[in-house]
Amino acid sequence: MQRIKTAIVGASGYTGQELLRLLLVHPQVELVAATSRQEAGKPLSTVFPRFRKLPGAELPFIEPDPDAIAATGARAAFLALPHGVAAEIAAALLERGLKVIDLSADFRLGDPAVYEEFYGHPHPAPGLLEEAVYGLPEVRAGAIRDARLIASPGCYPTSILLPLIPLLQAGLIDPATIVANSMSGVSGAGKKADVSLLFCECNESVRAYGIPKHRHLSEIEQELSLAAGESVIITFIPHLIPVNSGIATTTTAKLRAGVDPAAVGAALETAYAEAAFVRLLGPGGCADTKNVTRTNFIDIGWTHDARTGRVILTSAEDNLGKGAGSQAVQSFNLIFGLPETAGLQNA
Repeated sequence: MQRIKTAIVGASGYTGQELLRLLLVHPQVELVAATSRQEAGKPLSTVFPRFRKLPGAELPFIEPDPDAIAATGARAAFLALPHGVAAEIAAALLERGLKVIDLSADFRLGDPAVYEEFYGHPHPAPGLLEEAVYGLPEVRAGAIRDARLIASPGCYPTSILLPLIPLLQAGLIDPATIVANSMSGVSGAGKKADVSLLFCECNESVRAYGIPKHRHLSEIEQELSLAAGESVIITFIPHLIPVNSGIATTTTAKLRAGVDPAAVGAALETAYAEAAFVRLLGPGGCADTKNVTRTNFIDIGWTHDARTGRVILTSAEDNLGKGAGSQAVQSFNLIFGLPETAGLQNA
């Protein structure tokens, strides 16, 4: 099979580096462009010595110019750019015939008013929102295969949505009682100069942030509402923890009256029995980030608390992997008719 020419726009950040790690060794990918304004002209292997001697690692970074990217023959582009920046280049690349997998928040929300509410400025390309597909492969594989614009989900939303969606679809829990507590590694904040992210500020410290209205709440509630068939509003409390990567989420909700707790496990098994990257830990299982970092797996466990009538869901993923780069590659595989696991099983 001829390898698929592929570009990464914004390849020098943490998520961009994860995409490089995956795509340089993907058996069906030929990396033909990697952009970075700061590193333009330097080979990938100079900026990231870990990639030395990998095929393609001498490719130089280029400026993020849509014409230059299209001129490489790229058929697809991953956008690892900040929200508000990605939309403009996404539109330009779509016009030039590329498939676009956007890892920013620019196309995750169907309603531009909600985007403006949570991100503080008008949507930069509202005309593209209707065709963008929210790229959660375990939920929307069919739509992803047919799409030219994928809005790859956020890291926190992935850890919350995959455990909850089957339960809401089956009507097992009361949506009004959902509370999600998440803990993320520091790489989730991106590669930027920020005093609050310095080693001495984060090490030996755990703190909540972004409450009560973290930006990811917008896409979480959108997708939960679609699953439940009604408006869903939840409490979401993110925390920063002193690790490089990984997300652990504990979500609770009350079972509806008369629901057998065993139905929770049955719904998860029905939804994910054939899912290559969802590992169900069963009743009593507690997900642990050490088992998922540097992989595309999400681990999910659950427990019923008979005293409170609540189900307790635990999940763990790598925020740069299943929460970002490797999940985007999973969507790429679906778009191009590759095995869903291509380039990801040994990641």
